[in-house]
Amino acid sequence: MIDLHTHTLLSDGALLPSELVRRAYVIGYKGIGLTDHADASNIDFLVPRIVRAAKVLTSSKIKVVPGIELTHVPPKDLPALVTYARANGIKLILVHGETIVEPVIPGTNTQALECDIDILAHPGLITLKDAKTAARRGIHLEITTKNGHSLTNGHVVRIATQAKAKLVINTDSHNPGDLITRNTAANVLIGCGLTVEQAKVVFANSSKLLRKL
Repeated sequence: MIDLHTHTLLSDGALLPSELVRRAYVIGYKGIGLTDHADASNIDFLVPRIVRAAKVLTSSKIKVVPGIELTHVPPKDLPALVTYARANGIKLILVHGETIVEPVIPGTNTQALECDIDILAHPGLITLKDAKTAARRGIHLEITTKNGHSLTNGHVVRIATQAKAKLVINTDSHNPGDLITRNTAANVLIGCGLTVEQAKVVFANSSKLLRKL
């Protein structure tokens, strides 16, 4: 399992980075992204701690990627925060997409996809136009196992398939019980309407992205 969207107690997760990584390793993870919530108020606090944790915790058995999830950021402010994160050692950038269960600012998906990001997290009722932008720019759209955010997984799969955008599956883990095995992830993907072969492509997308980070 490769999971590029998780949270620690450095934002609103329950675990220290070290315990989160250990629990992930024990259930078979090969790679994990530490992507705590960031905006202009805490990005300078968060970035060096995530970068340090990832460096210390990466081993030959599990790769730990320093990341952030830019969350409820005014769309106009996204480019500057992305630039800051990249310049200070963050390898993996997610933007908190327009999930239907939170009041995310309209236009977040569109602006995020014009930035140098890797994944648009739980993009909700993403438009075909935005999905085509993701495809053109090589940005991955997220299938999520997180309660609430997962309500639009079927829509995301349908629109991404039409646009030929790349998909990844992540947990958006905040608590120990949110981590999943690869088998569970496969079942979620098939439950979204993908075939077994298409699910394998999603896993391959995560593997390729991890190698680049």
